[in-house]
Amino acid sequence: MSTNIHIKGFDKIAKAISEFPAKVEANITRGMLRAAAKPMLEAAKQNVPVGEPNEKNRRLYGGYVGALRDSLRISGRINALKGNVTVSVKAGGKNKKTGADTFYAHMVEFGTRPHSVSKKGKGDPTHPGTSPRPFMRPAFDSQAHNAIIAAGEYAKKRLATKHGLDTADIEIGIEE
Repeated sequence: MSTNIHIKGFDKIAKAISEFPAKVEANITRGMLRAAAKPMLEAAKQNVPVGEPNEKNRRLYGGYVGALRDSLRISGRINALKGNVTVSVKAGGKNKKTGADTFYAHMVEFGTRPHSVSKKGKGDPTHPGTSPRPFMRPAFDSQAHNAIIAAGEYAKKRLATKHGLDTADIEIGIEE
């Protein structure tokens, strides 16, 4: 079974956006991409593994769990020199509220091989590695259609409310 996205009137959206000044066009495009990223972000938050409270996170962060989940965010930028807009869903970094550093996001997503972790001969010299526990890729795979629909709906609403374009005849939906 295949699913197709149906956008009736997309050419009207594209034409309207291209007629705006470059800055407005970039802002609309960034908004569309951010809207597309929201379903992916929500799915990633549902997929990410959250550990049980333990002594280490109790000592370091006051028992705070879910640091990796809470580090997920949408990031966007406009590069005027290159003329492009970039939006991404990111994981990791340091939480300003709790101090939790989720530098390990990629290790959860992709896993690790067995490796040495000893510091100058102290402690256990090997780590058995971890198996992958993907949370980002499944979110992107499962939400691709919803992302396209969200971007189209954002553009339709923005063009109607802020720019006075009649978008009543633009239809966005899924065909099966």
